[in-house]
Amino acid sequence: MSLVTPMPPSARTPIGRTTRPIAPLAVQVERRDPAPATPALLSPLRVRGMTLRNRVVMPPMGTNFALPDGTVSDTQLDYYEQRARGGTGLIIVENICVTFPAGSNGTTQLRIDHDRYVPRLWELTERMHRHGSKAAIQLNHSGASANPRRTGTPAVSSSDQPSKPGGTIPVPLDVQEIASIVQDFADAAARARRAGFDAVELHAGHSYLLSQFLSPLYNHRTDEYGGSLAGRARLIREVLAAVRGAVGETIPVMLRISADELVAGGNTIEDSLAIMELLVDEVDIIDVSAGLAMNLQYQIDRMDLPDGWRSGMARRFREKFNLPTITCGNVRDPLVAERIVAEGDSDLVAMGRGLIAEPWWVRKVAEGRADTILECVSCNIGCADHRIRLDRPIRCSINPDIVQHEAFMRRRVTSPTRVVVVGGGVGGLEAACTAAEVGCDVVLFESRDVVGGTVGEAVRLPAKRRIAIFLDYLVRRAARAGVDVRTGTHATPALVASLLPDVVVNATGAAPLLPPIPGLRERVDVPGSGVRSITDVMAHASELEELRGQHVVVVGAGAVGLDVVEVCTQLDARVTLVERLPAIAADLDLITAMQSHEMIERHGVEVRTGTSLVEVGDGWVDVRTGDGPVERIESATTFVCLGMRPNVESYAALSEHFAGTDVRVLDIGDSAGVGKIIDATAAGRDVLLALETRGVLAP
Repeated sequence: MSLVTPMPPSARTPIGRTTRPIAPLAVQVERRDPAPATPALLSPLRVRGMTLRNRVVMPPMGTNFALPDGTVSDTQLDYYEQRARGGTGLIIVENICVTFPAGSNGTTQLRIDHDRYVPRLWELTERMHRHGSKAAIQLNHSGASANPRRTGTPAVSSSDQPSKPGGTIPVPLDVQEIASIVQDFADAAARARRAGFDAVELHAGHSYLLSQFLSPLYNHRTDEYGGSLAGRARLIREVLAAVRGAVGETIPVMLRISADELVAGGNTIEDSLAIMELLVDEVDIIDVSAGLAMNLQYQIDRMDLPDGWRSGMARRFREKFNLPTITCGNVRDPLVAERIVAEGDSDLVAMGRGLIAEPWWVRKVAEGRADTILECVSCNIGCADHRIRLDRPIRCSINPDIVQHEAFMRRRVTSPTRVVVVGGGVGGLEAACTAAEVGCDVVLFESRDVVGGTVGEAVRLPAKRRIAIFLDYLVRRAARAGVDVRTGTHATPALVASLLPDVVVNATGAAPLLPPIPGLRERVDVPGSGVRSITDVMAHASELEELRGQHVVVVGAGAVGLDVVEVCTQLDARVTLVERLPAIAADLDLITAMQSHEMIERHGVEVRTGTSLVEVGDGWVDVRTGDGPVERIESATTFVCLGMRPNVESYAALSEHFAGTDVRVLDIGDSAGVGKIIDATAAGRDVLLALETRGVLAP
């Protein structure tokens, strides 16, 4: 074990923080214009008594930030204020419960069913108004989407149809109960007005109660609230009239609908246009969404859907009813948002997850800094999966602090501080950028010729190209912050020590896991063997055309294996998917898992769950399902995707080298335990904690 005698800070040569060259990436992306022309997007719009400063809308998205009793939390105040400070024209606060507990959605949903919630909601609107944003709130009753295990009361709906296959069977509402709910919406709207909201939105889509009356998939009633279009629309007509009476003539009333439910037997756009004819007299803005609970990947857009893919739906309503519309759907590019408004697809453009990732999206566009936007990658992990599946507060994979955002950059180290980062993956880049942005001298070593780590290789796969934009953002951010990136350099402990660091960050990632299965290790990635690891697939993604029409076996149905399956099915390969666990997609977020199941069904992938890999040969694999006999599957190519293992050697060596000194050695990202991008960026930002511990970072 070798010890390093620290050199006084005054004796160190500063690396400097001037802008440095852009570090190389395996996949290059087209850079955003820093000053795109967006006159239509940034123009004002007046609707009744509400004037918006621009056409950008933050749509309602649950956060799980509310207090357990449904009161607005301090975190919510800061969270929404940040989006207002960032220039958003209209912020529609997340859906709020009008009937408690039967209509509650989520574990910590906001409530507006009692006057005691008004004061705190007033504080919320006051925060947004202070920065020039208009504030709306979405009034909602969850219906069959409520969870009786959380609410302690049966779910209710138009009929006895669950909101999604396998969901809770609801109790059909009687006429008196319907009337009570109509009054609940009216009372909630009156409270919203007293709380200072500039508009209210009724949620009539996405498999919530009003949607469950509108959709023939749910509504099987034979009374005046069912049957014909007019019958299915009756409840919403009554709610709209009651809400209008409660808010008066100056406050806009918005209606969110699933214009196309995208499910056989559900409402099509033509159906929804006909329904809207019955509702339009009381509607000021039509919020045009799509999808239901059973196809959530089209409601909360999956990664591969293009920017603005739903804008044509909004155009149909705008043209027919001559009313302002809101559209959404993976809009990230300012020029796409501008086109949507300028060409008349929609008057307003909603960016939900985009504004979670980048609260200052509008401000950066308006100020000619669009190239510094932290662009959402539509991964749906920290936002949708945290909230819906895991009952956690929302987070973001690429923004470690969605509440305070870039506020940490105002902090500064109080004395010269050097940080050395070993590994140029997502976690390493985040740590390097963060340290440099608070005034540290930072050197980052990457043994390969390009940065990005495993994620940098994964973006070679077509479905992952949005993530390439994030990596490009990181390397440009590193250059602006003055990080000294040294690629093609193996960071030995001695080399790291020669820079006399105060903090060392080990971020050396992970490698494919190859268990001791007969025939596997001697064949994997050997030319001509037909047995390939995920790293080999990513490195040669452009050559996968050779798989077209062939039979392939993919071993492992986690995130990596399903990425490979997706590539193979796009090439019309015949795929057999082998998974040891009883179900596929166990480590995927909710949206991507639903997308994967859809892809498997559409392409007829043969799925063998509960099946273990026994042996690997040339052109075949042996597998065993449960305790059954060994079966041989012949294939042209076998992809082995059995997960990743941390690269632990570097951290062990660095820890030993700096033992007994005051140099802090951190281990982050996959080298500390294989995780997702969200884990790596969060750990990278935690370099601030190490600087605080050393006492060199001012509050």
